[in-house]
Amino acid sequence: MTGLPIDSTASPTAPAPAATGHGAHGGYNLTGFIIFLCSESIIFLALFAGFITYRLSSPVWLPAGVAGLEVREPLINTIVLVSSSVVAWAAERALARRRLWRFRAWWLLTMAMGGVFVYGQAMEWAHLGFGLGDGVFGGSFYLLTGFHGLHVITGILLMALMLIRSFRRGNYDGGEAGVVAVSLFWHFVDVIWIVLFLLLYVWQP
Repeated sequence: MTGLPIDSTASPTAPAPAATGHGAHGGYNLTGFIIFLCSESIIFLALFAGFITYRLSSPVWLPAGVAGLEVREPLINTIVLVSSSVVAWAAERALARRRLWRFRAWWLLTMAMGGVFVYGQAMEWAHLGFGLGDGVFGGSFYLLTGFHGLHVITGILLMALMLIRSFRRGNYDGGEAGVVAVSLFWHFVDVIWIVLFLLLYVWQP
């Protein structure tokens, strides 16, 4: 069985998979995955709360010799990461329309933008004037950015898995819940970074 044609200009004739319960997104039941994202949100919220508490209660916040964080490069990095969510959405739309090669192109671009973000953060770490053991700020900065960076890398690896699966003939003829779930995860990672950017780079002494 070869499945429906891919990259055809005709509209899809097969109906999308029916929603099977609450928490459906795009016809898929993602209740369990949404619960997972909620649990991840609680972890990040706890880290944010700890950061804000220490920030407000510490008479000396920045490490000695550090006047503040450079904002320009992290801002560019932020724009790249947030823009990648739009690209991931375009990949989802392409897959929904059975434009498999367009999906691959947009998906690969999303992965590349995530890679640019990770590289930019690694370069920032390499040139910072403080380390993990330099006070509460140093520990908090590396913990928050490192934990988030781990999520970005995880998202890229999951996207790579979805991309590889797209080359299996007929695998995505009826859409793919995994792509939707990974895309949701990527949007979540982007939103978390926006909060981190505001806390770490905008809210400075």
